[in-house]
Amino acid sequence: MKKILSILLALSMLLSLSAAAFAEGETTEAPAAEAPAAEAQTTEAQTAAMLNELFGTDSVKEEDVAEFLNSLGNLFGADAAEKTAKAHEITSASYPLYLESDPTGTELTLYFLDGVTDLPYIEINDWMALFGSFYETADASISFDLKAEGPIVTCTRHNTNPEADDNLSPVTFDFDENYIEFMDYNLFTLRATSATPLDTVTMSTFNEAGEPTLLQKVDTGSFYRYGDALRFDLAAYDIDLIQQDGLYLIPMATLSDIFMPNTMFGNLYFNGKYVFLSGNTEGCADVYYDVPTGERSEALTEYGYNELCLMLDYFYGLKDVHGIESFGQLFHNVGFDQILKGPEVKQADAAIYRMISDFLDDGHSAWHAFSYLTGPVDYKAVGLSRGRLGDHMDRQMEARAKFYPDGVPGYEEIGNTAYITFDQFISDLSLQPEDYYHLDEHKDIDKNDVFALLIKAHEQITREGSPIENVVLDLSCNGGGADNVAAYVTAWFLGECCISNVDQMTGAMSTGVYKADVNLDRVFDEKDNLGGRRLFCLESPFSFSNGNYVPCAFKESGKVTLLGRTSGGGSCNVLVANSPWGTSFQISANTRVSFLKNGSFYDVDRGAEPDAVISTPEKYYDRAALTDFINSIY
Repeated sequence: MKKILSILLALSMLLSLSAAAFAEGETTEAPAAEAPAAEAQTTEAQTAAMLNELFGTDSVKEEDVAEFLNSLGNLFGADAAEKTAKAHEITSASYPLYLESDPTGTELTLYFLDGVTDLPYIEINDWMALFGSFYETADASISFDLKAEGPIVTCTRHNTNPEADDNLSPVTFDFDENYIEFMDYNLFTLRATSATPLDTVTMSTFNEAGEPTLLQKVDTGSFYRYGDALRFDLAAYDIDLIQQDGLYLIPMATLSDIFMPNTMFGNLYFNGKYVFLSGNTEGCADVYYDVPTGERSEALTEYGYNELCLMLDYFYGLKDVHGIESFGQLFHNVGFDQILKGPEVKQADAAIYRMISDFLDDGHSAWHAFSYLTGPVDYKAVGLSRGRLGDHMDRQMEARAKFYPDGVPGYEEIGNTAYITFDQFISDLSLQPEDYYHLDEHKDIDKNDVFALLIKAHEQITREGSPIENVVLDLSCNGGGADNVAAYVTAWFLGECCISNVDQMTGAMSTGVYKADVNLDRVFDEKDNLGGRRLFCLESPFSFSNGNYVPCAFKESGKVTLLGRTSGGGSCNVLVANSPWGTSFQISANTRVSFLKNGSFYDVDRGAEPDAVISTPEKYYDRAALTDFINSIY
């Protein structure tokens, strides 16, 4: 009987101690430094010591207790070892938040697990406060709230307009099954300035008085088709969400990769000293690299590889045409997986560079900079396709310089033909759309502000007694630029601009139809167009991105004659990206620009074929001869 009572007493003590092992650990405030090694014995060691003392023996070992706990857990339907492993030592610290290289004056609290200080987590309440700040507008129309029920946290987006499509759009975080699921990703992350998801035009199209400015979206022809629900299956990539001590912790890089693409604020970077909001690290290099170089922790190395694969699998927009089933498989096939998982950070960074230059090799995917752990390194590897684009650019630029050694003018008249030339779709970012209605009447035509250039060019072309019969848009050296500007240019030439987008990730589709106010009378009518004049566009193999989209739109319209060589493609938007250890780069995003024909979407990646070939780059810029050729076209 005494022996039975002793065993029952031991079992009671063991159950009590095992319950402590299952309990979640305490959260402590601590600076982001390596945690000292724990001096206290483990729960298993304490239990073994007490049992040995109780029975007067030294035969009970720590591993025996661990095995017993595991068997006991299995008996009652719970894996005790797993539950013990889920109890983390959590520390936290606050870090200054920078916007590019400028301090914001605020700090962001980051959390760290088990003494690992290079893999930051963000508590979900802190995250939604930061994310919500990206949607702050004068009318405070967008807000978010959180509701937690055990391991499930739901965040709901609210719009002050109850009829708005994005109102009540939710995202669910499951901290048990490790996934993040959006009912409609495009609606939840819709920019506050966008009328609909996938909207190409992101600038404000009304002034404070409610008057229209520069662009007007037309209801007829514009539509949006909703995408599917989207689940980011973190468990499939061995990425854990942490629920412990009343905290809901998510890796900062996971939040950045999933939530930041539509915010226009770039990504989140952490260098152990500061947190950065930046499109890439080139703009904040002095501060970003102002820390010691070093190695990644084992935890960051493992998580970083998995998160990199997740981000690329979900967001890279050209997986199908590149034959990429998954990036984990691609990295394995080309021998990069062991490098990315290896101890050398510089080699891991270089593997990302080589992935972009050798295996993606599209014009929108590009390298920016090495991780802070590597430090700034001058490393060059240009892929075949990007190398060809560069060669085409050099040929066009060199040929143009022979005819225009002092630079080509933005607007030029040769006889009865007007030439408008600019190499990027850019505008003066210090100006709001309303400001163009109040510009100095005699402001010089500036090809570095395409809005102003077109306004002045239209004024010249349509002036009383104008000799202009042909209008030529020269995009032969145009490498792309802002969608707002491209829409304005296209609407001016065609009378309206129709831009379609397809989201490869969610399946959402949209078409936006816009008209341009070029004569600045706030009326969108035929006076903003070029009348019965003949329209031409010069394109070359260097005409890329929006420099490619505009010729494709012209080609589909049947209203513009294309001259030159097939344009250079580039159908996807750009997604700025970074590795969890701080490598900075960009990729072709999940949204593809397309044109709509016979109710179908066709992406523009293959370029627009010319109606008449120009055989050499020099012949693009001999404008006297080119004007004669244009006039000879029947």
